[in-house]
Amino acid sequence: MDLNSHVLIIKEPILKEMIGYVEPYSEEHCGFLFGYESTEGRTLTRVMTAKNVTKGDKHRNFEISPKDYLNAEDYAVRNNLLLLGIYHSHPNHPAVPSALDRVAAQPYFSYVILSVINKKFSAIRSWRLDDNLQFIEEKPVIT
Repeated sequence: MDLNSHVLIIKEPILKEMIGYVEPYSEEHCGFLFGYESTEGRTLTRVMTAKNVTKGDKHRNFEISPKDYLNAEDYAVRNNLLLLGIYHSHPNHPAVPSALDRVAAQPYFSYVILSVINKKFSAIRSWRLDDNLQFIEEKPVIT
């Protein structure tokens, strides 16, 4: 799979919505990404917040419940959208996937990570798994 030419187009209101969700929290915040695909890449048109249900350190990890995944899949079908992936925050860390992020990742999904330093948005990066199940960067383009 050649992901080098793929981009993730994020409409500015969607970016602002995600930032609004992640900035207030010192723990990792997470949610779902919805939109469509075209020859230009993937375009995010909606996001949905999810509860971080990890039993571990919520400052460094997140987990989404199966029920929230089912609700997101249902939402995508009802709204004629694709469930494109997951977003989550990295409080006081760079927007780079952790080892746990890679283990939990699914093929096809985009993984948007928002770095939040001292409760202020710092950076956004997006990642996808390649054929060897390693993360490669997907270029986010804000429109």
